[in-house]
Amino acid sequence: MRIHIGTDHAGLEFSHRIQEHLRKQGHEVIDHGPVAYDPVDDYPAFCIRAAQGVIADQVSGVEALGVVFGGSGNGEQIAANKVAGIRAALAWNEATAKLAREHNDANVVAIGARQHDFDEAAFLIDTFIATPFSNEERHVRRIGQIAEFEKDGALLPDPRATEGA
Repeated sequence: MRIHIGTDHAGLEFSHRIQEHLRKQGHEVIDHGPVAYDPVDDYPAFCIRAAQGVIADQVSGVEALGVVFGGSGNGEQIAANKVAGIRAALAWNEATAKLAREHNDANVVAIGARQHDFDEAAFLIDTFIATPFSNEERHVRRIGQIAEFEKDGALLPDPRATEGA
């Protein structure tokens, strides 16, 4: 599988170690930066490029996922989610890593590098990558609703709007 990675200064060391870990497992890793430590770098472009790489691969039929790192993972998740078609999820334990894939078909995982030691982070990423989407109808339906909103801003009718009418 191809794995796209983006980070900031807080996740740079983790990123290098995770890339090595993933390559040893046979994954192709694409590093979207940064290339050097800069304590005032800006993560959005690195994470957005990683997310764009995931989408470009998926559209062209290449099996791909993304990993974004930061101190908490929150900003990196938000940045990745600005890319159409990305469903980035913050994982902080085994259950959130699994459910992101099983229920949400998340294609990017965000990890807080300052929240976990390396072994924990690697476990969360491995769990995320190894967990398949369930393809349950209710999850497919919900993901479809999110995709429709992303495309045209359409929401299902609000049932409260018809109450008492």
